[in-house]
Amino acid sequence: MSNTTKHAVTGPLARWVAGLTLAQVPERVRERAKHLLLDGVTCALIGAQLPWSRIAREAVLELEGVGEAVVVGSGCATSAPAAVLLNSTFIQGFELDDFHPLAPLHSNSLILPVLLAPAGRSGKVTGAQALTAAIAGFEVGPRVGLALHGSQMLSRGWHSGAVFGTHTAAMTAGVLRGLDAGRLEDALGMAGTQSAGLMAAQYEAMSKRMQHGFAARNGYYAAALAAAGYTGIKQVFDREYGGYLAVFGEGHDPDPRQIVAGLGERWHTELIAVKSYAAQGGLHGTIQAALELRGEHRIDPAGIDRIEIRVGHTVYHHGWWKPERPLTPVGAQMNLGYAAAVALLDGAVTPRQFTEQRLDADDVWDLIGKVDVQLDPDIENGPANERFATDLTITLNDGTVLHRRLVHVHGGPDDPVTNDELIAKYRTLAGPLISADRLEAIERAVLDLENLDDVRTLARLLADRAIGALDQARNPR
Repeated sequence: MSNTTKHAVTGPLARWVAGLTLAQVPERVRERAKHLLLDGVTCALIGAQLPWSRIAREAVLELEGVGEAVVVGSGCATSAPAAVLLNSTFIQGFELDDFHPLAPLHSNSLILPVLLAPAGRSGKVTGAQALTAAIAGFEVGPRVGLALHGSQMLSRGWHSGAVFGTHTAAMTAGVLRGLDAGRLEDALGMAGTQSAGLMAAQYEAMSKRMQHGFAARNGYYAAALAAAGYTGIKQVFDREYGGYLAVFGEGHDPDPRQIVAGLGERWHTELIAVKSYAAQGGLHGTIQAALELRGEHRIDPAGIDRIEIRVGHTVYHHGWWKPERPLTPVGAQMNLGYAAAVALLDGAVTPRQFTEQRLDADDVWDLIGKVDVQLDPDIENGPANERFATDLTITLNDGTVLHRRLVHVHGGPDDPVTNDELIAKYRTLAGPLISADRLEAIERAVLDLENLDDVRTLARLLADRAIGALDQARNPR
């Protein structure tokens, strides 16, 4: 076929996804996938009743009306594409969701909403089908991202996960529908032509929470259209004119080989990072370093003279600008200065740190004024897996200098959050928002997913209204 690269990768990827079975997936990967999905459920329940989530739900339901697809934690149901959009928005709603450290995207916000939506007219999907589809999504998204050199997309101003998340959702939905390789290739083509996302949304826009939702909805549509026989761009990753990599990779030499590298041998599911703090992943080094120094030296924030944070290019551009008072919650969750301040003041970066009162507190803004963030060329030019390193120096009023350099934060591939920690995170964060019986039933359904007869059982468990996470933070039980 004309106008394609010499070594095509789109077809081989589609064939691999079409042939994927649970039996081919190592048990440890299957277990990790289920625990990652539980983390997605945690984030969905937390996000369901946030103020900006309520606005999104009202607006979307006004457009779409009532349907059969569950909107998590709301007691509402709407059309399947609208439910995918909203449930993804909830998962991304409070910056507690997973991210891939080398190819930044938030996989659960692209996968879990598709699993909960009807996959066709019958509506029934077994848990084994759902787990297979989820693993396909966990594997495809990072590979597409790495072909565009991963975090370079963030540095260039793209919301990277929204750009290569459409393929994640399309392959998840495609597996649920049992598409063959040819129709999966059509779905990849239709997903690629719908990819988009601008990172300027990080400063104050509620829409930052929804951009992965657009990708999830678009991928869901792509698979549905392909299932009906509607054709998409063939060899979308290989076309030299107007192809996905050619357009999004213009000027920075995309590497299509990454799309098929290690398929079935090296599992990106195991590389996905999990968050311990309610902030974008690039801030976690600063938060962890600040908390460690605070605990070791019993720092009195009133005695701090200045705070210097040194990071690489991606974290610098994604996480630093001189903040103006008051920040919106999304801006605060993206900003290195705010993260450092509340970590040192409160010893935590949880929902409590993003209430209206805390966002406009004098002690927070006094400390933010002492923060200086610098782009560190040694970090930027270091090995690829060390470019999210953080160097934190705190100078006290008496001249004491405290320093911590973190190359690998807890939650990343080199120091992963364990499956037990993911269960604890679910119980701790979701526990105050729903009944104990419901909490236990959801956990059991997710962690025994491959034996679930019908995924609609899980969807029904997630459907009823949850307590608002910020409401609970202001008025704890």
